[in-house]
Amino acid sequence: MEASHLLTNVLEEGVRSRVFPGAVLLVRHEGRLLVHEAVGTLSTLPHAPPVHRHTLYDLASLTKPLATVSAILLLVQEGMLELETPLQAVLSETKHHPLGAIPIRDFLCHRSGLPDWQPLYQAFPPTPVPDRESIRQREASILDKILHEPLNQSLSRNSVYSDLGFMLLGFLVQRVTRTTLADFCHTRIYEPLGATPLGYRLGSEGQTTGEQHNIAPTEEGPWRTYLLQGEVHDDNAFALGGMAGHAGLFGTAEVVGQVTHAWLEGYKGTPGIFDGRLVKEFVTAQPGTSWALGWDTPTRPSSSGQWFSPESFGHLGFTGTSIWIDPIRELEVIFLSNRVHPTRDNPAIKAFRPKLHDLIIQEISGPLPDNLLMI
Repeated sequence: MEASHLLTNVLEEGVRSRVFPGAVLLVRHEGRLLVHEAVGTLSTLPHAPPVHRHTLYDLASLTKPLATVSAILLLVQEGMLELETPLQAVLSETKHHPLGAIPIRDFLCHRSGLPDWQPLYQAFPPTPVPDRESIRQREASILDKILHEPLNQSLSRNSVYSDLGFMLLGFLVQRVTRTTLADFCHTRIYEPLGATPLGYRLGSEGQTTGEQHNIAPTEEGPWRTYLLQGEVHDDNAFALGGMAGHAGLFGTAEVVGQVTHAWLEGYKGTPGIFDGRLVKEFVTAQPGTSWALGWDTPTRPSSSGQWFSPESFGHLGFTGTSIWIDPIRELEVIFLSNRVHPTRDNPAIKAFRPKLHDLIIQEISGPLPDNLLMI
């Protein structure tokens, strides 16, 4: 499948302008694959290999909808969980803390009152976690640290995006299913959808496959002082062994598209792994916020540009990844890059994303004003 000349030029300009060293774009419209294009190289290093359609990317916060939210929807669908259930009903450790009384719904739409982030990883050495028992000990330690975070009570009305809240949701899925988040998602979501390689990279026990040279690297950080490649970029996720509710997934654009398509088909009411009624509830913005249940919706301005319908839903990943789904147009856009390579101090993707999505709408809907063609 060849990308349009215009979209190819836009992607290549992103490489030339150093928005990212390389990227993969997948666009599906009304069930038909329109674009599946790879551009650039894996890194800025000399003799770096080219990006291919099957290149694996660190998906960062796309983990939230693709893993944690998808898992919670299944648990609600199967009667194992209710959205109004307070956290303490599942995580007994939270019973004597204010967080324990907060319903699961509020964590999903970022209304728990927790801060966006804390450097919880600093309590641990920057080395791989050796075994599952060590991971359990770290999970208990991090859970305790989150429970002692002061809550901002004003956030009960205003959503503030929180990685910490999704870390708790990851623990919740594991407690309900009595297995790891990685195993549950692989067995119940990715394998049935044929979405492999998509999963957490857990060292020798990783769920993803592919040679190391086909994984896009991210950056060398102050805590782990080496170039990260095939190892989760998020330090808090790394401290948990590479598997967390907020980050840790790796995958290709194609396999990410297998999951987005399942959500779109659920929205349309097509029989599949996700119940259509619940899908619509999960992707609808909650009162007073643009956040749905684990998904974002378009605002002004939006990374989805100007033309995605109000019913659209999506998510961004810090490493340079994004998903946007317009169920009215039956349009899915998966964009994967490693814009944090060689450094995260590169905000150029903020302007690139909306213009890319506007141009995609042009491709399926006809010409847009000339000023939108300037990337």
